[in-house]
Amino acid sequence: MTATLVPPTTATAPAPPRPDLLEPAALAVVERLHRTFEDRRRAVLAETDRRRAAGPPQPELDPSPVALDPDWQVAPPPAALRRRHVELTSPLTRRYATSAMRSGADVWLADLEDSLSPTWDNVREAHEVLADVVDGRIAPDEGTPAPTLMVRPRALHLHERHLQVDGEPVAASFADVGLLVHHHGRTLAARGLGPFLYLPKISSVAEAELWRDVLEHLEREVGLPTATIRTTVLIETLPAALRMEEILHVLRDRAAGLNAGRWDYLFSVLKEVPDAPLPDRHEVTMTSSFMRAFTERLVATCHRRGTHAIAGPASVLPRGAGWRAAGLALARVRADADTFAQDGFDGSWVAHPDLVSTVRGVYRAVACGRDHQIGRTRPDRIDDVELLDFASAGGARTIEGLRANVRACLRYLASWLTGTGAIAVDGEMEDAATAEIARMQVRQWLRQRTVLDEGIQVTPALVHRVLADERQRAESGGDVPLARLGDAVALVLELVEGADVEFLTEVAYPRLG
Repeated sequence: MTATLVPPTTATAPAPPRPDLLEPAALAVVERLHRTFEDRRRAVLAETDRRRAAGPPQPELDPSPVALDPDWQVAPPPAALRRRHVELTSPLTRRYATSAMRSGADVWLADLEDSLSPTWDNVREAHEVLADVVDGRIAPDEGTPAPTLMVRPRALHLHERHLQVDGEPVAASFADVGLLVHHHGRTLAARGLGPFLYLPKISSVAEAELWRDVLEHLEREVGLPTATIRTTVLIETLPAALRMEEILHVLRDRAAGLNAGRWDYLFSVLKEVPDAPLPDRHEVTMTSSFMRAFTERLVATCHRRGTHAIAGPASVLPRGAGWRAAGLALARVRADADTFAQDGFDGSWVAHPDLVSTVRGVYRAVACGRDHQIGRTRPDRIDDVELLDFASAGGARTIEGLRANVRACLRYLASWLTGTGAIAVDGEMEDAATAEIARMQVRQWLRQRTVLDEGIQVTPALVHRVLADERQRAESGGDVPLARLGDAVALVLELVEGADVEFLTEVAYPRLG
């Protein structure tokens, strides 16, 4: 039985997909991925769960044989990915795709993961927009070079319930990469454009090995040479940070770099080390000691092995709060980019087209005309102890920090449940990653009965009161969809008070229309 489309259960009939999007050959590719790799995917994720249940990660005092081997290198970057000074990341919608194509960024990261609310209409639109970008129907203005397209598929733990094999939903990652490579793999390869992927949420060498084998399978499916599909791995979990060199080694023939994912990384720290004494989430900057160790290790690892190190993200937004706030936002983005560039990064993410020129200018100045800084290597190695030194973070834990976390989580979930996967809150772009760290920090403070700097203890009554205040504020503000606000309130409480869950999207997904 081939993969089948299960119609969404919505009040109004969804728009049909483009006739060829789910053609029999495309569904057959997804089905073969499922039958070949589903059991292994489940086993790999189960092993990740067992490792986490065993307790917080411990430092390895001796480097692995892979890290000690001086001879291996990552494959050289393809021409289309040599310069990655500024990468614009945004949802894969028609509006955002049009802006991205006109942005002047080096790379457009078309996101099917953290900024996607995976209603079937959104998933369908995303793949149809991909087709329009690849086929040139969505293109840059005349005289503006098109950014190189990179796609971030959904992570291994997620499902796509609208595509099923034998009544079982397929992995969302298999659906995303299967459809992408089937429809566009040969076209992109012929142009020297990959396909290029960002791989999210990897937390073990075994997960990297699974991705490697999935992509090799797809290359055989469509007749592409091995390692045509190139990958940048998001290092956004603590276990991956501790094993980034081993992960890079697994993917070395198809790797195009590593990216330092800030918010998901902090979320992972709290998930892996529940007692990590972190301050208000916005006080944990990339200059905090353990975050510096993380970024320095990533740059050193990438450059030692001959590949790109990408920083990210700059999530502040330059619009919507007046010229003074916009100026401060640009100054903050410029300062962050300068720090990253001086540290040796080869580029940075931004979340808005208006930030592209600012970040590009910083990297051009620091790189002195070079496409990248891969030649800047450092002999020393950041050890695991420095990565795990969370007590060095310092900073305040405040009632406003609690309110900001509750506000971000509530507003994001209210929007996500109505089909919008990225929103502006307090002048910053919030997506699933930022909502995750927000809800996890509230959960941690509640579990520990943390006493905030104002002398107020975090209790269930306090969280309920703050949540009620934020609900009232959302109802009166007019900038939050109200249709699912009550559901979002209930979901926030479940996430911070109920049983521990791996990812909020797993709990929220069944509640989508």
